[in-house]
Amino acid sequence: MAAQKGKAVLIKMDIASTFTTIGGLRSKSIRISDGNSDVSDSDSEFREMLAGTGHLSCMISGSGVFKDSASEGQVLTNKLARTVPDFQFILPGFGTFEGAFVIGDIEYAGEHEGEVTYSMSFESSGDFTFTPA
Repeated sequence: MAAQKGKAVLIKMDIASTFTTIGGLRSKSIRISDGNSDVSDSDSEFREMLAGTGHLSCMISGSGVFKDSASEGQVLTNKLARTVPDFQFILPGFGTFEGAFVIGDIEYAGEHEGEVTYSMSFESSGDFTFTPA
């Protein structure tokens, strides 16, 4: 994958059956984990891991400014209702992660002479897919 601009990464949420960009993200990160099982015992010289036994998960976090009040309202509505909407996390030139994600933390902040910013986190809820670009 060639170098990409960080601002090209998109987070989209399914709103009325259409994936809609939910915010102008200035920073974001994606982490994939599989939580392997440790099968070491007292006879093990080194830590031994059993591959393929953990739960595959995807965690995303980001911060920035919302594009519009409608997308901001939809994110907050889903968070407060504790629903688990579908999201797309798009990395141009690499691929797209898609699936149901729990909206973790949402934090709003603002400086006296600046725009309101947010930070939020997401964690996959069940299976998710990755489609290479």
